Amino acid sequence: MKKKKFLFRFIFLIFLLAISILIVIPKGPDLDLTKIGINYKKPLKLNKGLDLQGGTQLVYELDTSKESQKAEAQDKAIAVIRNRVDAFGVSEPVIYLETFGSSQRIIVQLPGIQNIDEAINLIGKTAQLEFKESDSSPQSISGEPMMLGGGWKKDPVLTGADFKKAEVGRDEKGNIGIDIEFNSEGAKKFSEATKRNIGKQIAIFLDNEIISAPTVQTEIPDGKARITGKFNLKEARDLSIQFNAGALPVPMKLVEQKNVGATLGQDSVNNSILAGLVGILAIMIFLLAFYRFFGLLSVISVIFSSLITLALFKLFSVTLTLAGIAGFILSTGAAADASILILERIKEELRRGKNFGLAIEKGYKGAWSSIWTSNVVSLILASVIYYLGTGLIRGFAVTLGIGIFVSLMMVVLASEPILRFIALRKFIGKEKLFNILIGVKVKDLEVKSKI
Repeated sequence: MKKKKFLFRFIFLIFLLAISILIVIPKGPDLDLTKIGINYKKPLKLNKGLDLQGGTQLVYELDTSKESQKAEAQDKAIAVIRNRVDAFGVSEPVIYLETFGSSQRIIVQLPGIQNIDEAINLIGKTAQLEFKESDSSPQSISGEPMMLGGGWKKDPVLTGADFKKAEVGRDEKGNIGIDIEFNSEGAKKFSEATKRNIGKQIAIFLDNEIISAPTVQTEIPDGKARITGKFNLKEARDLSIQFNAGALPVPMKLVEQKNVGATLGQDSVNNSILAGLVGILAIMIFLLAFYRFFGLLSVISVIFSSLITLALFKLFSVTLTLAGIAGFILSTGAAADASILILERIKEELRRGKNFGLAIEKGYKGAWSSIWTSNVVSLILASVIYYLGTGLIRGFAVTLGIGIFVSLMMVVLASEPILRFIALRKFIGKEKLFNILIGVKVKDLEVKSKI
């Protein structure tokens, strides 16, 4: 039964490594499940954060002074901004709340976006949509007389709360407009408003600015309307994005804007890769010098852990930043540390006079509790950092957590089956091979091994 169990683990490990290599290789295939009947496609790539590829950073200050549920308003503001950014097509944006003194600020980082004005126009508008009926007495907004038909009633008949969806469309003459649809309550209001305003204008306001004032020709009972104006295709698309994302629940002010260049130039990236390779080589030399053949197995295990971790980064679209890379390197160290703990316990058992098979058995069992405890503590720490942290700190926690999870998995899938397999080999009991296998000399043994 145990042999079948270890064989299954080994086969699963080989399968996992094959999939990981396929995912990690540059310009490898994307994830496409349509071939098996599942409508899901996903590009597999390593996403670089703002500090690695540059982009735009915007800082907005929220005015929640009039809100009784401040936390709820903050969460909704972040959700609206995220919806707008996602619809804009930005790859892996970073959006988070930060307290600055007594004020609350939303940090928006858009990797790869250099057109800062475009980002501001899309994110910063409140997109407050209102429909107002014509008033016999002229009204004004901000002291300026209203145009396009005169004054309008102060209270709107419909607002963004009655809105369902919007999309760009064209009329029979090819003019660009925005087709909107109201929810059930909004459709009822719109039907009543158009019925009582036949022959009159209904004005459409966006952020207190009138953009259209069509004359009602007939009652519209289906809850659908078209906003027309002097839009080009891009402006109409941006407005539809803002409508669909929803209006911002609280006023907010842009307090900081900047284009962020990549803090690492290509030369620095190349130097970092070289430094990483030198570090890995140093680890390999250390493991081989102290643990010989078993050290080689540990090196292979660390490499496998790194491959699987990188594959998970691409599969789950983890955004790599400098802090995230630090978390990945730290988790790689944890994988090497697990191997060293096991090998040191094996050497300790050999020096006590145990035969190699028994030393492997006791060494693994003795090291496992320490490996499990230390890694679980690290996972808890990563969870706390993620929960309490923001932005780049969360990126560190994510990469650290994934890396530690993979290192634990490798101990179960790789280290244990391989060690137990070796323990059953006949040559393992020859004391003269102890030095070659794990770096323990015969003279260091307290009692001669009994085979």
